[in-house]
Amino acid sequence: MAKEQLRFTGSGGQGVILGTIIMAEAAFLDGKQVVQSQSYGPEARGGLCKAETIVDDKPINYTKIETPTFLLSLSQNSFDKFSKKLAPGAAIIVDDSVRVPERISQKHEVLRLPIIQSAIDVIGKKVSANIIACGAVNEALHLASQKSMEEAVLAHIPKGSEALNLKAVRLGAKLVQDRRRTE
Repeated sequence: MAKEQLRFTGSGGQGVILGTIIMAEAAFLDGKQVVQSQSYGPEARGGLCKAETIVDDKPINYTKIETPTFLLSLSQNSFDKFSKKLAPGAAIIVDDSVRVPERISQKHEVLRLPIIQSAIDVIGKKVSANIIACGAVNEALHLASQKSMEEAVLAHIPKGSEALNLKAVRLGAKLVQDRRRTE
């Protein structure tokens, strides 16, 4: 596996930090080397948020991401701010409410998915968007086995919400599968 440098972005309160923690743990459970970090403004809820995870088969000596190989954006403002410096050919997943300029979509594989709307319509909870996103990212990049992904999700969610969150992570994978079938 080539080194993957993941950047998750959104608004504070969308769970992007938890998303990168889950991705890192799932990859770790499959024996990969991982590093996770985050940053957000003093606004916390509603302000821009960025969290990152590096996944590699080899030891990770440098833990800062300068040009991500993958970008997830759940809000337009976060996409506009954090999409400026991407690795050549980086993969991008955005919520389908996010507009991606043609200059970016010509250089990168972009999957626009109804992440937030699916959280509302299918799961019944908007806060499930980050778990749906984790399922989508893992399906797109194959960073961890489905078993490890589900185990990592279950380790970080409130008791009593297991079935709902497993449904969400599986829905994220299905969104990517369905989109790729129609392309």
